[in-house]
Amino acid sequence: MRLVLMGPPGAGKGTQAVNIAAHYDIPHISTGEIFRANVGQGTELGVKANAYMQKGEYVPDEITNAMVADRLAQADAANGFLLDGYPRTLDQVGELDMILESLGTSLDYALEITANTDEVVARLLQRAKEQGRADDTEDVIRRRMEVYAEQTEPLIAVYNDKGILLKVDGMGSVEEVGARILAALGA
Repeated sequence: MRLVLMGPPGAGKGTQAVNIAAHYDIPHISTGEIFRANVGQGTELGVKANAYMQKGEYVPDEITNAMVADRLAQADAANGFLLDGYPRTLDQVGELDMILESLGTSLDYALEITANTDEVVARLLQRAKEQGRADDTEDVIRRRMEVYAEQTEPLIAVYNDKGILLKVDGMGSVEEVGARILAALGA
C-alpha cells in the first residue's frame, strides 16, 4: 500500500497514520521525522535543512524533495509507505510522481481525513489547554485551517482527477475513524 495522507490540523492524522502503517506493515514517513533524522545524523541534506530551520524558515522544496526521494528509496519502503506531510504543493505532487516513477511504482491512494471546522477548533483548543500551548488561540487555529484549505485544495483536485482520492470523515472515536479508513482502503 502506497499512500499520501492529508487532512486539516486536528483531524487525527498522526493517530490514524500510526494505525494504518501498523495494519499494512509499512513505514509511516513524516517529513518532520525525515528532517529531524537528517539533522540528527548530520547528513549533507540535514545540514542544509537545519540552516533554514534554525531561522524559522521553510526548508526549500529541492532539499525536502531530495530527503523524501532518499527515504522512499530505502528498503523498508519497497513494499509500501504512508507519506504524512508531503506533498504540500503542486510542485511537490509532480516531484513525488517522478520519484515514484524512478522507483518503478506509483501511489495507490491519496487519503484525505475530513473534519468539521468548528469541532476541530474545539478539539485543538482543548489540546492547547491540556498541553499549555498559549499561542494556540481560536484565531490562530482558524487561520491554520484556512491556510490548510487554500494550500491543499489544488492537491486534492489533482488526486481526484487521477482517480485515487479517498475522503474519510475524521469525526468520531479513533476506532470509528480507523474502521472507516480501513473500509475505504478495502482492508
